[in-house]
Amino acid sequence: MAKEKTEKPAQQSGKEKKPKAAPQTKAKGAPQAEEVVEEKVTPRLSDLYKKEVVPAMMKRFSYKNSMQVPRLEKIAINCGVGEATQDQKILETVVRELTVITGQKPAITRAKKAISNFKLREKIAIGCKVTLRSGKMYEFMDRLISLAIPRVRDFRGVPDKSFDGRGNYTLGLKEQIIFPEIDVDKIERVFGMDITFVTTARTDEEAYELLKGFGMPFRKREASEGSFGEAA
Repeated sequence: MAKEKTEKPAQQSGKEKKPKAAPQTKAKGAPQAEEVVEEKVTPRLSDLYKKEVVPAMMKRFSYKNSMQVPRLEKIAINCGVGEATQDQKILETVVRELTVITGQKPAITRAKKAISNFKLREKIAIGCKVTLRSGKMYEFMDRLISLAIPRVRDFRGVPDKSFDGRGNYTLGLKEQIIFPEIDVDKIERVFGMDITFVTTARTDEEAYELLKGFGMPFRKREASEGSFGEAA
């Protein structure tokens, strides 16, 4: 006898196909969201260097190529906190305020060896430092020259004798409150810092003219002292 073939009913799948949603059409005349494109703002001193400092330096030192003109390479800021050996919270305050001033988080500096007379242990945190380059470097220098330095008490210009002989200049500040970013009413302690301008200049005279072109307010030398680099 021939076996009768029985048809099995198709099993219904648990997932039902959902109908596709119709594409949404934008109503005519409806305002469309505009894409916001952030424009990169070139620091003021960067433009000043290209437009004014480079031509002036080429004329002053008779450079044959604009690539020979010295440039500002980086700015190093160093804060020593000797009291941090007794209280680490003081260092935390300095780090926080230096971050506000520079816009970059500082690196912690530690002691290389132990000195018992100063109650100093090896690798204990004793300060902090920041290295600024490119855009942040120019912005910090602009704020330093235009806003911070003029707020120094009895300011008569920065000294021009702090060059190291290799084209680098170091400026010492006694108070951080000269920076407008610091709220005087909220500070816990006053601390100073050393700011080093590292340039590609080969001589101190070239570095002096470079920083002077940026607007560094050097102290005016008297006629008896002669020009920069000359003996009195």
